[in-house]
Amino acid sequence: MRLFRPALAAAIKVDVVFELQLLDGILNLVQHSIVSVHRNAKHFRRYSPVFTGLVLGFLFSMEALRRLPPINDILRSEPLAKFQQLFAQPFFKRTLDMVLAETRTELLEGQAPSDSRSEMTVRIAREVEARLKKLLQPSLLRVINASGVILHTNLGRAPLPAAAIDRLREVSSGYCNLEFDLETGERSQRDVHAEGLIRQLLDAEAAIVVNNNAAAVLLVLNTFGEGGEVVASRGEQVEIGGSFRIPEVMAKSGAHLREVGATNRTRIEDYENAIEEKTRLLLRVHPSNFRITGFTARPSLEEFAALGKKKNIPTFEDLGSGCLSSLAFLGVSDEPIAADSIRAGVDVICFSGDKLLGGPQAGIVAGRKTYIERIRRNPLFRALRVDKLTIAVLESVLLSYLKGEVKDIPIWQILHAGEDDLRPRVEAFAARMAGIVEPVRLMSLVGGGSAPEAQLSSWGIALKIPNLSAMELEERLRHSEPPVIARIEEGRVVLDFRTIFPGEEAELFAALQRLT
Repeated sequence: MRLFRPALAAAIKVDVVFELQLLDGILNLVQHSIVSVHRNAKHFRRYSPVFTGLVLGFLFSMEALRRLPPINDILRSEPLAKFQQLFAQPFFKRTLDMVLAETRTELLEGQAPSDSRSEMTVRIAREVEARLKKLLQPSLLRVINASGVILHTNLGRAPLPAAAIDRLREVSSGYCNLEFDLETGERSQRDVHAEGLIRQLLDAEAAIVVNNNAAAVLLVLNTFGEGGEVVASRGEQVEIGGSFRIPEVMAKSGAHLREVGATNRTRIEDYENAIEEKTRLLLRVHPSNFRITGFTARPSLEEFAALGKKKNIPTFEDLGSGCLSSLAFLGVSDEPIAADSIRAGVDVICFSGDKLLGGPQAGIVAGRKTYIERIRRNPLFRALRVDKLTIAVLESVLLSYLKGEVKDIPIWQILHAGEDDLRPRVEAFAARMAGIVEPVRLMSLVGGGSAPEAQLSSWGIALKIPNLSAMELEERLRHSEPPVIARIEEGRVVLDFRTIFPGEEAELFAALQRLT
């Protein structure tokens, strides 16, 4: 079969040793296949059409693939010159291999452009360049929240105060006394920086901070309930975003759930009648993201706390949103205030840091010192603790509350904004957009599993851009720079100015102009 090689090599102008070796290998494979099936040479003539087809197919493929440029030419091309320091990185090789594989497929299927080898070199290099640029860009981006959902979980929940960002930069740009007592020169605990402030704000004996409220619930349940029973109302077996369900978290904690009462009515007697020798904890959960109305009953905080003291069993309340100030100005009367639970005598409470508190993602656990210290000694606490960045921001936000400077926290600025604040902004903005937007009255939501029944009167704009459907317009806004997250209401794309900061209006104006 080697007699075929010179003729084939001349036909396809093979001039690289690798191609000769590849040609040899394929031809030898064809020979071996024929000989293994037909050991008698006299039968070869019968199968010569098959052999001829294989050779012609091979010649066609080699001729098509011959247009592929050498790797070195691609690497030396101008588009990839700026990436030379990345050539040894595995992700660079994967990207290049992927583009080459796609190009080979296009060539073999006859779908590649009919350009020269040098033109193909540049085309491949530019495609690799484009993919590398996309790969090397951060995917976590600042967006303009025009949805009207204030605590939008998918958009990072509470925006942080400027003072907290400054504090974060100051603490993280160098070293800090995260776990170092400057008075004694000895090691200390990292959450002491926030603990003192939490104690002052809630009038609690002690506090700790973990990485989110789900972690706080898991930690408390594991500390007190592992191997025993935790008594909880059937109407409080809630599920929040991300399929976080109280019964499933309790199972992971090692505790056994003892449900009491009915979906809509649970009395204090239901808790008391369920207490047995294996009862370890009494649990109360705030139904953050839903409400049961009508024929309902629920023990008061005072009754709940008193039962725990009577039976010498710890009481624990998961508050969810973690509100430190009243929402009465929104007409919300059933969003619990964290300090009220401590004042009523509940032993341990927990709540989120990035919802109504207006701070970073965190789970705050507060209550009686003897119980908090027991939680702190749980080995899970170290696995769930927060870093210096979270502590720096949380400390700054808590200080704003302690100083009475709640107005400096963005979430509270947004909640307090009235129609008299929003309407002039909307009308001024619409006047600049030359008829492609229309001022409209809207309703905003608190979001984040907080105050689900509260709707805030707001103002915004409805877009009127010709030849674009609402779906197409919403998609284009998502892909603008910066991305604009809108909502579709009654077949129109609307932008709610309650969640658009005044400083973002120039960027929004430019983004809308690019659509026209």
